[in-house]
Amino acid sequence: MEAALNQHVVVTGGAGYIGSILVPELLRNNFQVTVIDNLMYKQKSLAAIQASDRYQFIEGDVREIDQLVPYFEKADVIIPLAALVGAPLCDQRPEEAVQINQEAIRKMCGVLSERQKILIPTTNSGYGIGEKGKMCTEESPMNPLSLYARTKVEAEKIVLRRQNSISFRLATVFGVSPRMRIDLLVNDFTYRAWKDGSLEIFEGHFKRNYIHVKDVARAFLHGINHFSKLCGQVYNVGLSEANLSKLELCQAIQNHLPSFKFTESATGKDPDQRDYIVSNEKIEKTGFKPTHRLDDGIRELIEAYTKQEVCISRNA
Repeated sequence: MEAALNQHVVVTGGAGYIGSILVPELLRNNFQVTVIDNLMYKQKSLAAIQASDRYQFIEGDVREIDQLVPYFEKADVIIPLAALVGAPLCDQRPEEAVQINQEAIRKMCGVLSERQKILIPTTNSGYGIGEKGKMCTEESPMNPLSLYARTKVEAEKIVLRRQNSISFRLATVFGVSPRMRIDLLVNDFTYRAWKDGSLEIFEGHFKRNYIHVKDVARAFLHGINHFSKLCGQVYNVGLSEANLSKLELCQAIQNHLPSFKFTESATGKDPDQRDYIVSNEKIEKTGFKPTHRLDDGIRELIEAYTKQEVCISRNA
């Protein structure tokens, strides 16, 4: 394992859904951390760590690269989380989506030295529609269906042109975070099941893979701590036992909320046409395995919604 002591990590978008879990974990593991975030949601999700002498917060926009160079120059590791995340938000703000998700990554790579390490989150939504019954591996062709997926596929290409980089193609993330999102599928379906008690599903056979937000943070730590072993590669990061259809997801939620009723509509079309199953074998062979099951996430979501411990917000 590569030593963490005195390594300086810069996390853009570090006050977001993933960053609000990842940044405290980096501090607990003895990294120096600088967060750059424009606080577009007025969030205060990192308030609990403000007093740490190993933490610095910079309010800034990743599109203004010239203003951020002094902070990037100090970094040993960069984790660029800053993005417009999700197809609906990118469709609402297409110009910004390209600028932030793609072109800001290009500019960032242009100012970094070869010694600096990048670990970028991309998305396995880039697979689009997979072959029926066949796992998508890191070698599978990319077929992004949304602007969001296209910008993340391009960002991955940009980052991997340099030698000192890793790309994590994240499954659909779920779980509770201080900067909560309920527009993610597990979070959303669980919320609707808890609040409304019923749900109508379009194209319920569509499948995708899932991963708990805490395991995403663990994946980044794994990447940093074993960087030389993983460097230059792409890795799917998901929960291997959670390649589920939307109907199967609803059944899993119903196990926790027995009164929840769901039906599949015979008409109508889901605007999100993704449908694939994913192999996570490659990263598992490096020693990483998720520790949070889908049931764990559903249980904690219900508890958080019931106790009103999360801010109910959506990216779009």
